[in-house]
Amino acid sequence: MDALFDLSFLNFSSEISDFEADDIPKTTYDVWVLGKKYSAFQDIDRIRRDINSIIWCTYRKGFVPIGDEGLTSDKGWGCMLRCGQMVLGVALVRIHLSSDWVWTPETRDPTYLKIIQRFEDRKQAPYSIHQVALTGASEGKEVGQWFGPNTVAQVLKKLVQYDKWSSLIIHVALDNTVVKEDILQQCIVKNDRGDSANIPDKNIESEWMPLLLIVPLRLGLSEINPTYINGLKICFQSPQSIGVIGGKPNQALYLIGYVGEEVVYLDPHTTQKSGVIENKITEEEKEMDCTYHCKYASRIPILSMDPSVAVCFLCQTRSDFDDLCVTIENKLMQECQPLFEICDKRPAHWGPSDNDIDFQNTAIFEFEEDDRQFDDSDGEFEIL
Repeated sequence: MDALFDLSFLNFSSEISDFEADDIPKTTYDVWVLGKKYSAFQDIDRIRRDINSIIWCTYRKGFVPIGDEGLTSDKGWGCMLRCGQMVLGVALVRIHLSSDWVWTPETRDPTYLKIIQRFEDRKQAPYSIHQVALTGASEGKEVGQWFGPNTVAQVLKKLVQYDKWSSLIIHVALDNTVVKEDILQQCIVKNDRGDSANIPDKNIESEWMPLLLIVPLRLGLSEINPTYINGLKICFQSPQSIGVIGGKPNQALYLIGYVGEEVVYLDPHTTQKSGVIENKITEEEKEMDCTYHCKYASRIPILSMDPSVAVCFLCQTRSDFDDLCVTIENKLMQECQPLFEICDKRPAHWGPSDNDIDFQNTAIFEFEEDDRQFDDSDGEFEIL
C-alpha cells in the first residue's frame, strides 16, 4: 500500500540540504510566539520546536460527506474552521499537558492522543470539521459557506459545552468589551453548591474553570488601521496569549506571534488526506499524526492582515485572569486607540448575559461582509 504522503523534505528531515527555511528572519528584533519571547539567533531551534508542537489543522479530503451537498473536502471553505481548531488545540494542550510540552514524531502520550483525536475528520470527534460545520449550519451558516472569526468562536463556545473532558469555558466578548462579571460567573464554580459568584465566600472552596477568552474585533474598514498595531503586539506579548484568528483578505490564517512589523502564522491552506490516528501504532497512524504538525511557520506584514480578527487568551487560573485584566487596563487601554476595553459590570443597556440566553435561539453576530468569496487558494503543494 502506498504511503499517505512524504513530508520528509519539509517537516521531519534532520538535513534541510539546499532548502533554507524563511520562517524566522535573522534579526535583532525579539520574536514573540504564543506569549513567549525568543531570540532569532539564539533560540531558532527552540522556536521551531515549539511551533512544530502546535496542532496544525489544514484542509482535508476524503472524509465522510458533510451536509446536503455531501462535501468530502473542506478545501476552499474550511480555512477559518481550521484556524478555530488550532486555537482550541493550543488551549487543550496547555490545560492537559503544559505550555512547555514538546511533540516529536515518536510521541504517544495518551493525553496528547486524546486531544488530537478530538480534531479528527469524523462525525464522532467533538471538534471535527463535521461538528464545527454542522453547528455553524444550525446557526445560519450553511456547510461550505464562509465563517468569520466571530462565527467560529461562537460555534466552538457551543461545542465545548458538550465535551466535559476538555474542562474549558469559552467566553466570546462582543462590542469590543470584556466584562469581568460575566466571566467570573462562568468560571468560578463553588464546590457542593453548584452555584457561582463574583467573590467566593471565604469558608467555601471554589474552583476556577480554565477560560478561553476570544475577543472578535474589526480593526479597520478594508485594511488594518496602523493605530492598532501596537495593541496587537501587546496582545501577542501577553503570557496568556494563544494567538489570533485572522488572516489575509479571504484567507484565514492562525496568527501565532510577530517579529518586527510582521506577523508569524500557521497556514491551513494545504490539502491533506483524511484519516485517523487512534493509538498511533501502525505506520499509517504515525504518518497521519505527523500531518498535524508543521515545522516552519510563515510571515506577512501586519498591515497586510484582514481587519477582521479575534484575539485569543487562555487563563488557566484566576491569577492568570487577574494578570490579563491588569495588562488590558494598564497597557491596552492606555493606547490612543485601544483594541478593546474591560469593565467590572455589564452595562445596563446590554440586557441579560448571553449565558442566560438559549444559544439555540440566538443569532450569531457577524463582523464580516456578506460577500466573502470562497477561498480557492492552496499551499505550494497538495499532498496526494
